[in-house]
Amino acid sequence: MVSPSPVLVVQNDPADPLGPLGDWLTAAGLTLDLRRPYLDDELDQLPATLGGHSGLLVLGGEMGANDDQVAPWLPQLRALLKAAVDDEVPTLGICLGGQLLASATGGEVGPSPEGPEFGAQLIAKRASSATDPLFKALPITPDVIQWHFDAVLELPPGAIQLASSPGCDIQAFRVGRVAWGTQFHIETTPEVVRAWATADAEALTGYDVERILARADAVHPDLAEVWAPFAAAFAGVVLDPSSVPKVRTVATQMADAITDPAEIRAALAMQMQAARPSGPVPIELLPPDAR
Repeated sequence: MVSPSPVLVVQNDPADPLGPLGDWLTAAGLTLDLRRPYLDDELDQLPATLGGHSGLLVLGGEMGANDDQVAPWLPQLRALLKAAVDDEVPTLGICLGGQLLASATGGEVGPSPEGPEFGAQLIAKRASSATDPLFKALPITPDVIQWHFDAVLELPPGAIQLASSPGCDIQAFRVGRVAWGTQFHIETTPEVVRAWATADAEALTGYDVERILARADAVHPDLAEVWAPFAAAFAGVVLDPSSVPKVRTVATQMADAITDPAEIRAALAMQMQAARPSGPVPIELLPPDAR
C-alpha cells in the first residue's frame, strides 16, 4: 500500500538530514515531501496548512524550540504541529521536532536539567508503552543516539510519557491520538554523528570524544534493526489512521454516560479508590547511565 498523499518532512538543519529513516519510510509505502525551510527557495518553504499531506515528520536542528529569531519558520512549524494534533494527522517529531511538538501543544521546553547528552545511550520504555502502536514492539531498553542540550521539561496536557532515561526524563511521549515525540535520534549515520562532534567540539571539552564516536559507530547497525520496524509502524498509522483507537480517558467515558456533575465526581472517586494499590507501590527500574 502506498500513501495517497505525501508525508510532509521538515528538515530544520542541513546537519541533520533524513538519512536512513527516509529509506525505511519509503520501503514501508510512504511518499515523502521534503522541505528545507532554511533554504531561500520557494519550493522548500512550509505550507500554510497540512491539506494534501497524510502525515508530518519534523527532524532535529541546532536551534532551540523557541529560537524564532534564529529560525523564522518555527512559528509556522509549531502551528502545523498543533493543527496536526488537533486534526489527528499522524505526526513524528525527533529531538528538536519532539520539543517543538511539546511546545506547540502546551508543554514546556528548556535547558536539560541533567545537562547535555552525546552519543549512543540506552533509554527505558515506560509501562504505558505496552499498548502504544509504535513503542509496544520495541526492546525494553533500546539503543538510541543522543545529541541535545535542551529537553522537554513538562509534557503537554493529556500527553503520555513512553520512555525515559537517567540523563533525560522525558525521552518519548505521545500527545493526542497519533502524534509522537522523541528526544533521541534514530535517523543518524556514523558520519552525521562525527560531523556533530566536530561542530560541537567546544561543548565536548572534558568528554572522551573518541569513545563517544567509537560507541556510536558500533551501535548504528543495532539502530537499523530496532528502529526500521518502528518506522514501518509509523508508516502503518499514516496509511491507516483508523487502526489507532480513539484516546478515551476515564473522565470522558463517564461523561458519555453521566451528565450530573455530582454523579461524575462520585464515579471518579470510586475509580480512584479502585485503582489505589493495596500492597507496595511498584517502581520502574531504569538502566544505569550509559554515558
